[in-house]
Parts: sequence; C-alpha cells; structure tokens
Amino acid sequence: MDETPFIQAAKRGDVESFNRLVLSYQDMVFNVAYRIMGDRDAAADAAQEAFISAFRNLHQFQGERFKSWLMRIVTNACYDELRRRQRRPASSLENLYEVTDQVDFPAASHEDSPEQIAQQHELNDAIQDCISALPENQRVIVVLVDVEGYSYQDIVSIVGAPLGTVKSRLSRARTQLRDCLQAVQELLPAQYRLSNERES
Repeated sequence: MDETPFIQAAKRGDVESFNRLVLSYQDMVFNVAYRIMGDRDAAADAAQEAFISAFRNLHQFQGERFKSWLMRIVTNACYDELRRRQRRPASSLENLYEVTDQVDFPAASHEDSPEQIAQQHELNDAIQDCISALPENQRVIVVLVDVEGYSYQDIVSIVGAPLGTVKSRLSRARTQLRDCLQAVQELLPAQYRLSNERES
C-alpha cells in the first residue's frame, strides 16, 4: 500500500485516512508493545497511546519511513509506561496472579501433538519471561531486531542511539537471554542447548 496519500490526508485532519494507517500497523504495534511490556493490557494501552500521539504529532512527520517513525513513538510510549510502573508498582493480588492470553513467538504446526503444542507454549512463556527480565534499553533493541527483524539503521532511527550502542546493547541482551533460557534448555531446539562439553 502506498501510504503517502493517507499520510498527507491525515496531516490535513482526515481521521478516516489515519484509521487506514492504524489498520495497517495495529498488529505490528501491539506485538512490539507486548514483547516490551510483557503484558497484554499494558501493551494495548501503550499501542493506543502511540497511535493517539502519532495522530497529534503527524505534522512533525517529514517524509522519513513512516514505519520507523511510528515505531519510535511506540517504544517511547512503552518507556513512559514502564517508568510509570516503576514509580507506582502494582500491588494488587489480582494483578500478581492474572492469567492472560499469550502472543506466541512461532506458531504451533497443525501436525504437532498436544504435548508438542504444550511445550511450545511453555517455551514461548519462558522466552517472554527472559525478555521481560532485561533492562528496558536492551529489551527494546532485542525485540526490534530479533523478534521484529528491523535493521540496525532502523533501530538507530527508532531508539535515537548510535550504532555502536545499539550493537553493544543487543550483544548484552542476547547473552542474558541465552543464559536465562538455559534454565529451560529441555524446551529448546537441540542446536540451542549448551552441552556439558561446551560448558566445561
């Protein structure tokens, strides 16, 4: 889809054109927010805030890649929400034990057995737990690069950090994720498990 006519119309206040952009990007925006926030409700709030902010600030969009511009707004909305939570952490028992639907990493195949599907869900939960344990600045980068597949140049534009910083944060995040996931290595595909020989 050529976004330019919709962006130009939305800049003139055409809400319907902006809604077309929202429909194109809503799944991607939610998935990024979910992986950063680790919580569906918080991700939905961050995604909504991001779209509201994008509409209000569309006049500032200067023809760069719209996707990167929007992702910068989404990550900032997530940062804001994470900081707000640190200032006022949730203490409700309901929140501590809330069961939510999961956004899966790889989808289970139709040919998978119930046991394989259950293991895949367990692995998805473990991956999300390990991502959520990362520092904010590393979490954002590993989600954008390894989950969403953005290039380094896109990440530099989205997070506003130099390339060297992006690579360094990504390297540290990957190391922490690898170490974290060794606790559930029986769920990992064989090529990702650390063997005793390699550990010694």
